[in-house]
Amino acid sequence: MNDKLNSRFLSQVVEKMTKNRNVFGAALCVENGDRSVSWSGASGDINENDRYFIASVTKLCVSMFILHLRAEKRLDLDDRISRYLPEEMLQGLHVIDGVEYTEDITVKHLLANASGIPDYFSQRLADGKKPDVSLFSGNDEAWPRERVVEAVKKIKPKFRPGQKGKVQYCDTNYELLGAIIESVTGKDLPDAFKEYIFDRLELKNTYAYTDTSDNTPVQMYYKSKRVHIPVYMTTITAQGGLVSTSRECMELLKAFFNGRFFPVEYLEGLKDWKFIAFPGNFYFGIGLEKLWIPRIYSPFRPIGEILGFWGQSGAFAFHNPQTDLYFTGTVNQLSGWGHSSAINAMLKIIKAAGD
Repeated sequence: MNDKLNSRFLSQVVEKMTKNRNVFGAALCVENGDRSVSWSGASGDINENDRYFIASVTKLCVSMFILHLRAEKRLDLDDRISRYLPEEMLQGLHVIDGVEYTEDITVKHLLANASGIPDYFSQRLADGKKPDVSLFSGNDEAWPRERVVEAVKKIKPKFRPGQKGKVQYCDTNYELLGAIIESVTGKDLPDAFKEYIFDRLELKNTYAYTDTSDNTPVQMYYKSKRVHIPVYMTTITAQGGLVSTSRECMELLKAFFNGRFFPVEYLEGLKDWKFIAFPGNFYFGIGLEKLWIPRIYSPFRPIGEILGFWGQSGAFAFHNPQTDLYFTGTVNQLSGWGHSSAINAMLKIIKAAGD
């Protein structure tokens, strides 16, 4: 590792993240495997140690939990979800042209976003409304599991479970994975996360958001508007309801890639990539995302894989094996317009590491 990755350079990188007119605050933590590089900082209206909603980076934690249970032989990825979830929840969940395919859905289908189950969050529901549009406009409402399941049963699935080449980013899948974790552990998901993962990593500022009066996570934005949706956030633990800091999220990211909760040999099996174009250009594997970086960004020295997870809030947690660099943080912008700031910051640091 060269000495270009010094505090001055990294401070300039995080400051530049807030030059995007849609980013009012940014947090960034950068480490390498042996921690000879270990830096965190922030700019704009976010401070270095602030808590923030990690949004769909939560899904990386869910994936880690499922793989941990697999390592303990308490479930298998090829198990049908009907082994763990009650019949009343599953009946009518996946019906296409009068044929029910729910019994064919496996744990792996959920992890890979290959179940075909509708996404309650971004799709137009039976009443013609889209929950994401409603929430981002400030309409704070609860979406507990029962409501999610009821809503998706009323709209047609996109494809059959495991249909070749098909994938759809879907919060509903991870809501069901949360229910499976609860079924296997016998604990509510917030308590299961705390006991199995957060306490073992000795994390003090990482938790499932369950208290609507908790105002410690930094304020989120949708474009230029502040969005306060605490009721919603208390009901989506499995999909995106975790709170953390950039430093503690780094511990979660490294735990995922370094075999803390499951054998590192599992990682190669997750790289069954299928292209998705939402919320940005990336590939989805089995419980894992890969950023798609056009060669034009680095024509003479390929960037290599950038693996991890995005969050709708602009949160990110990624690893570049080629440089052994890890990145966590947030740009705290729900619209997706700020994600480019995070990508550009990571690419700039990766390039500097390779010079």
